[in-house]
Amino acid sequence: MKKLSIANELSNNAYPGRGIIIGKSPNGKFAVTGYFIMGRSSNSRNRVFVEDGEGIRTKAFDESKLEDPSLIIYAPVRVLGNKTIVTNGDQTDTIYEGMDKQQTFEQSLRCREFEPDGPNFTPRISGIMHIDNGSFNYAMSILKSNNGNSEACNRYTFAYENPVSGEGHFIHTYMQDGNPLPSFEGEPKLIDTCDDIDEYTKLLWDNLNEDNKVSLFVRYINIADGTYESRIVNKNK
Repeated sequence: MKKLSIANELSNNAYPGRGIIIGKSPNGKFAVTGYFIMGRSSNSRNRVFVEDGEGIRTKAFDESKLEDPSLIIYAPVRVLGNKTIVTNGDQTDTIYEGMDKQQTFEQSLRCREFEPDGPNFTPRISGIMHIDNGSFNYAMSILKSNNGNSEACNRYTFAYENPVSGEGHFIHTYMQDGNPLPSFEGEPKLIDTCDDIDEYTKLLWDNLNEDNKVSLFVRYINIADGTYESRIVNKNK
């Protein structure tokens, strides 16, 4: 698979929706993850990321303008021991609770499907990062309708053991803008990473569509000791 430029992938797509990036920095020191949200409606755009313990949650920027919180207010990032969970919905909690009961990442998601927002039936995308004694591996998942058929759910899990330095994988909800929005197709895209968290945060944020981007979260975890740095960028300030 050809490694793609994440800057080009973002700048050439006005509406990838929500996206997850997981990989390893070129110097091999950091497990890298990024999560962004975009919005077309005023309800979707009325959000910010805020810190919540070791993770983050979405919050209405203007509470008086919040319409339907069901699919837009959730915790995208939670930490369970040496595992970091990143998702585009409240399945973060499903994974956390399942893995806390010794279920696997894939088993935890068996009770979930794509979002009930027909005709889009937005895919649920999820990632899990596992860091233990200087080792790092990760997995990504997508639960999607069968080409828009809400009677069938297609489930895909992609696992990456001993990731290569300088490589990451990128999965997002929509192929591009449209009505209805077309679901992501194929396996996560192989993309580039960066050693510096601030440089990578700026690169991601600057290449997201100016009209549709809402919030971005980036975390670099030191593979040697599990310590981490995070960045949050919100369009609403």
